[in-house]
Amino acid sequence: MSSSPVRVRFAPSPTGNLHIGGARTALFNWLLARKTGGQFIIRVEDTDAERSKRHFEDAILGELRWLGLDWDEGPDVGGPHAPYRQTERMERYNALYTQMLKDGTAYRCTCSEERLNALRADQEAQKAARRGYDGHCRDAGLGADCGPHVVRLRVPEGETHVDDLIKGDVCFANADIEDFVIVRPDGMPMYNFVVVCDDVDMGITHVLRGDEHLINTPKQLLIYAALATAAAGSDLVGTVVPPRFGHMPLILALDGSKMSKRNGETSVGAYRELGIHPEAMMNYLARLGWSHGDQEIFSVDDLRTLFTAEGIGKSPSKWDMEKLTWVNSHWMRALPAETVALRARAFFEARGWSAHPREVALVACLRERTRTLVELADAARIFFTEDYVRDEAVMAATLPAARDVLTGVVTVLSATEDWSEKSLEAAVHGWCETNGIKLGKVAQPVRVALCGQKVGPGLYQTLHVLGREVALQRLQAAIA
Repeated sequence: MSSSPVRVRFAPSPTGNLHIGGARTALFNWLLARKTGGQFIIRVEDTDAERSKRHFEDAILGELRWLGLDWDEGPDVGGPHAPYRQTERMERYNALYTQMLKDGTAYRCTCSEERLNALRADQEAQKAARRGYDGHCRDAGLGADCGPHVVRLRVPEGETHVDDLIKGDVCFANADIEDFVIVRPDGMPMYNFVVVCDDVDMGITHVLRGDEHLINTPKQLLIYAALATAAAGSDLVGTVVPPRFGHMPLILALDGSKMSKRNGETSVGAYRELGIHPEAMMNYLARLGWSHGDQEIFSVDDLRTLFTAEGIGKSPSKWDMEKLTWVNSHWMRALPAETVALRARAFFEARGWSAHPREVALVACLRERTRTLVELADAARIFFTEDYVRDEAVMAATLPAARDVLTGVVTVLSATEDWSEKSLEAAVHGWCETNGIKLGKVAQPVRVALCGQKVGPGLYQTLHVLGREVALQRLQAAIA
């Protein structure tokens, strides 16, 4: 692919939340634009009036921003090719298909639903080699006064080739493509028509999208050709140059089936609620179908530098929650503790906990042992409330025999004014040396006294995050 700037778009339908497949499509287009210094455009395909909702549009844009994407043009930021919602572009579509009717690249069709159903039934009964619309109205020359009608594209003879960035040359016989509808009887233009009109008007140079759209591509290329004819006959359209297409393999569930709620969450928002970091989601989505050697961990700067469409594979990818969690655990540790703490706050608040005075230290204390923000919040219970899980058997086996040790530790800690990790470590080490006791004989009973468990965060981190008052109270309770 040329390294010259590109213009790419992500065009979601606001009929639901952002699906992970859509998020990957948006990410790959964004990376392609940022790699080449091009433009990334958001366009909303909201012609499904019944299902399209503005709150879904807002949610999709919000999830894209959470993921770390930005855009140069779009419904919320404007731009030179506005409007960016298809329902606001109807006048433009009407003008374009009207010109196509004049040019003869499209025609009106008054065939009833009953006739079309009968035609399909007859073709099936005869096991016809070619099925679909039979061109009944193709040469009827119907005018605007013909009554209720659809508008169909006049499909020429020959072949349509897709020079696919990922699949290579894909050839479609035009004989297998019926004269398809581009405008419904109610005047609403169809998807394949409006998407081409928009891409022409917005100067889109490359289209990366899912494999499921490959079947639409020959139809869209035929519409590009029809618009080129319209451009030659009027000043309604500028230069018509079809974009380069690249069709990415599907994302499947781990068992190889289609992703659905049955085998895992499918929306980006659901994984956000599970405590996945946006850096981890971007990292993992990029590796679903794209690779750079054996590298697994990528920062956004890495991706912007290394991404190429040629690096996209041809085989379907599988969504692996364990792999995503592993990637997230890396980012739990790699991100600044302040960033993790800020993101963890919502999970703390969801559990009814107010702000912790040592929030950043708390996160630094726990993130080595947790993989998600949910896990971190669950582990943080010992620092927010006395209502945390204690292993009574471990406490019974550990604490009575350690009464003298715990009493000595309480004495030395009570005299410690500086409650920093460094000062606490020095105080405990000094007491151990003075009394000839190995640290291991001290650390475990103190941890059990503080947390009710054998295993937990670092001893001095735990003391520091609990704070002087709570830590001494728990130690004294254990002695009692």
